Amino acid sequence: MYITVAKSNLVKTLSHLYRIVEKKSTIPVLSNVKIEAGDDLKFTATNIDLEIIETVEGSINEKGSITIPVHVLYDIVRKLPEGFDVELKTSADDSNVVLKAGNSEFTLPALPATDFPVMTSSSMPFKFTLPCDDLIKLIDKTKFAVSTEETRYFLNGIFFHTLEKDGKELLRAVATDGHRLARQDVASPEGAKGMPSIIVPRKVITELRAQLDDTSADITVETSETKARFTFGNTTITSKLIDGKFPDYEKVIPTSNDKEMEVDCKLFSEAVDRVSSVSYEKSKAIKLKIAKSKLTLLASTPDSGSAVEEMEVDYDNESMEIGFNSKYLLDIAGQIEGKFMKFIISDSSSPAIIKELDDESTIYVLMPMRI
Repeated sequence: MYITVAKSNLVKTLSHLYRIVEKKSTIPVLSNVKIEAGDDLKFTATNIDLEIIETVEGSINEKGSITIPVHVLYDIVRKLPEGFDVELKTSADDSNVVLKAGNSEFTLPALPATDFPVMTSSSMPFKFTLPCDDLIKLIDKTKFAVSTEETRYFLNGIFFHTLEKDGKELLRAVATDGHRLARQDVASPEGAKGMPSIIVPRKVITELRAQLDDTSADITVETSETKARFTFGNTTITSKLIDGKFPDYEKVIPTSNDKEMEVDCKLFSEAVDRVSSVSYEKSKAIKLKIAKSKLTLLASTPDSGSAVEEMEVDYDNESMEIGFNSKYLLDIAGQIEGKFMKFIISDSSSPAIIKELDDESTIYVLMPMRI
């Protein structure tokens, strides 16, 4: 194999691939990137559960395939002077690869491409095309609520499924960590109806989202019961899915909350941020004291003192108090795109619904805290 690739193209691709690969693996080839020079030039990285393939623009001087350590390769290439082309050529016995760029030359150990694991290309019966902006919205509005508690592995991802609501076909994303829940709907694309309900792992979501800012192309999504594949531009991301049952999230969304409070999102976020400065670092608890047209935010700790701040709100119901984790409040407020957010509450011990005013496609549920 003998290829030539512009440094800028190679750095961009390797920056996407190296993140999913362990520097030192018990299976040496898993620390490598597979380079295939055939009809086109492909770079592949995997950690067994996740596979990323990128097609790279470059010159194929001699066809072939090989694998070399991806972290070492990325470290070398990113340090090369700008504007250089990078040559990669295998030795006669394929035991190493010589990298040349300008006056620099490196020899890297290689392993055969036949040793590189291939993610089984099992049948994915459901295939549809999703606008990039819709996938970004589904991810951005829910990913912050994904659980990081490994014992509840079935919550360690975003749950995607289709449904019909008010005569409309929807594609829905849901995430929860048991303390908060985020739910986002978009119009269901043609071909998605009847797809299996899937849980896409947190790490896959992170890698997928990191690359979506570099494209405006529609995303081709393929799914089966056990895998999902996302293809866009020159990139294909294939992942195993979380093998577990996502809880019946509808049961935790209150249906009888009857008190509504509308607040200026920016002013509310700033007030929460200030008041929480004196709350305990672990719980970050603050109290909301709600009265007609007025909201008072309170926090106090023996070590840090106390804080009180008032603001005007649109509220015309009985007075009440409710406590929340301030970080969770700020996370949700950070997803609101409009000027106002709405709280729909019942009492101090029941979950609150939070949503953007006049937008029914997104809702958040937040559990209260005892303060």
